[in-house]
Amino acid sequence: MKRCKLLLPPLCCIISFLVFIHPTTAAQQAAVPLFPDSLVTPRMRIIIDNDFGGDPDGLFQLVQHLLSPSVEIRGIIGSHLRPGDGWDPSNETATHAKQKAEELLRIMHLEKAYTVYQGSNFPLQNDSTPQKSDAAGFIIKEAMRDDTKLPLYVVCGAGLTDIASALLMEPAIAKHLTLIWIGGPEYPGLATPPPGYTTMEYNLGIDLTAGQVVFNKSAVPIWQIPRNVYRQVMMPYSSMLLKVRPQGTIGEYLTTNIERIMKMGIKFNFNVGEVYIVGDSPLVLLTALQSSFEPDPSSSFYVLRPSPLINNLGIYEINHKGRNIRVYTALDVPLLLDDLYAKLALYNIRKL
Repeated sequence: MKRCKLLLPPLCCIISFLVFIHPTTAAQQAAVPLFPDSLVTPRMRIIIDNDFGGDPDGLFQLVQHLLSPSVEIRGIIGSHLRPGDGWDPSNETATHAKQKAEELLRIMHLEKAYTVYQGSNFPLQNDSTPQKSDAAGFIIKEAMRDDTKLPLYVVCGAGLTDIASALLMEPAIAKHLTLIWIGGPEYPGLATPPPGYTTMEYNLGIDLTAGQVVFNKSAVPIWQIPRNVYRQVMMPYSSMLLKVRPQGTIGEYLTTNIERIMKMGIKFNFNVGEVYIVGDSPLVLLTALQSSFEPDPSSSFYVLRPSPLINNLGIYEINHKGRNIRVYTALDVPLLLDDLYAKLALYNIRKL
C-alpha cells in the first residue's frame, strides 16, 4: 500500500492532467449513455470506414463502437467491395454500404446523431489519381481541424480507397491522424498462412492500388491487423445465441445477419462451423479499450516493422527506407468480446 501511495500523484493532479489533455464538450458525449454520470468521456476522435454491405462482421464493430463513450465518432463511411463480389455483385456497393449503416443507426434510434458518408463505388485507377467522394473530403476536413486536441484515428475494416484518395488529395493529413487497418497477408517470419489461403488477402484485394498508395507512397502512421491476427477474433455461435440475440432488437439484428450467412453456406454445401470470425472488431479493441494510464492497447501485442512495399501480386517486399509501422501479432480477444457482450446487455437494459 505504501508503494501505491508513493507512485500515484495526488488525485487533484490526475484530474487536472486529464482535463488538460482530454477536453470534452457536451457535443462530444456518447449518443448512448451506458455509464452513470458521464464517468467515461471521449479520449479520441474516430472516423469509421467499412464495407457494411459485405461481411456482417462490420456491423458488430459498428455497434460496439457506437456503444463506446471513450470515442467520439466524427463520421461513418460506407465503402465499396471488389467488382463482382459475392457479398454484393452490383456496381453500387459503397451506396449499399451507406444504406446498411443507416439501417443499423435507425434500429438503434441514432439516425440523427451521426452522419454516414458514401465512399467511392470504384477503386483507384492508378496510384496518383484519387477517387473523389464525400468520404474522402470529410476525412481531409476532420484531419485538418485545429480546434481540438483529441487525437484522430481513421479505422478501416475493408479496402483503403477513401483514405488513399484523401492522402492523394491532401498529403498533409498524414501528420494529423493514425490509420488502423484490418487487412494484408501474413508477414514472413511472423505467421503461417491458413490452409487454402489466397496470396491476395481479401481486404487488400478490394483496392490493391489504394494499399500501395498508403504503404508505398504515404507517410501516414499505420497500425496493421493482418489476416493471421484478425482471424483470432472468433465468436462461438453458442455465445451469440446466449449473449447477443437476447439483447433486444439490435441483438436480434446482429444474430440474424450471421445466420443468413450460415444458411447461405448450407445452400452452397459450405459448412461454416460453430464459430464466426468477427474480424473487424479489433478496431474497437485498439481504440475504445486502451489502457487508463499511458493510453495504448496495452493488452495486445505488436512488432515494429519498416513499412513494406506491396507489389502487384499483393505480396510484401522489403523496404529498408520504410517508416516504422505497428504490425499486431496477438489480440486480447476476451477483453474485446466481454466488452461487446456487456455493452449490449447494458444497452438493452436502458432501452427496456
